[in-house]
Amino acid sequence: MPFRLPPLPALRLFEAAGRLGSFKAAAAELNVTPSAVSHAIVGLEQALGTELFVRGPRGLSLTAAGADYLTYVSEALSLIAIGTQRLPNRRSTRSIAVSCAPTFASRWLMPRLPAFIERWPKVTVTVDTSRGQVGFPVDQFDFAIRMSRAPVAGLAWVKLLGEQLVPVCSRSYRSRLIDGQGNVDLRRARLIHVTSASEGWQAWLEARAIDDVDVKAGIRLDTLELAFAAATLGLGVALGRRPMVDRDLQDGSLVELYSEPLVAETAYWLVSSENADRRPDLRDFKRWLIAEAQAIGDERAE
Repeated sequence: MPFRLPPLPALRLFEAAGRLGSFKAAAAELNVTPSAVSHAIVGLEQALGTELFVRGPRGLSLTAAGADYLTYVSEALSLIAIGTQRLPNRRSTRSIAVSCAPTFASRWLMPRLPAFIERWPKVTVTVDTSRGQVGFPVDQFDFAIRMSRAPVAGLAWVKLLGEQLVPVCSRSYRSRLIDGQGNVDLRRARLIHVTSASEGWQAWLEARAIDDVDVKAGIRLDTLELAFAAATLGLGVALGRRPMVDRDLQDGSLVELYSEPLVAETAYWLVSSENADRRPDLRDFKRWLIAEAQAIGDERAE
């Protein structure tokens, strides 16, 4: 007698709700109503004879049984997605989907993609810069490039690039910061903050033992790209992040205020599911990205 499986649609909703920790977020991701998610989960719990979630005043959380079950459901959905992509009639339309931040996409990934496409012309690469947590492979992404201090359990993480923090501004703005002794006086500067960055001016100032600069004042922007643009326009001093700011330094639109950069605690990581290496095209893309990142490290060492 064949084993009776739970309904696949309910498992799909359970995976999203468990991963996101919210019926509402799962509903938005899957384009259904929160009520539909809630009813499906209740039906799944009844069919399984166990509670999967704890519904409390502080929100939704997985039970011990639910957390354990989620690992199996996520893996099963991952295998289904991979198997579907490996079907012969799917190979002609296969693409590689990458999620990353807008500045990383425009300043690091996009300038390198022509070389990848020239080498693998039959592979289509899709780059998505919308923010949000990515679930593999249910969100249809193959890779995500994320900033983090360390890898997170449950996925395959490979460190791509470290960052170096250095204050930058336009050449004309720098001249306004020079004191009578010819030194840069950062107290005269308008600081440009990036609200999405995990390490900012506070970290840089503390590392340099500078405590007389008002870190709360200045301009606040939500992307590195906007911060670099504001600095180029002479609106203040941005905390440049190498290698993202390298092209501005090379063309002279921005200059460094201090010669010694600060090594950031965070880095760019390439994240994928544990099963990504089963596809040859994903293995090629992963190896190519790592090689491109390694080349930057080699250039810095010279």
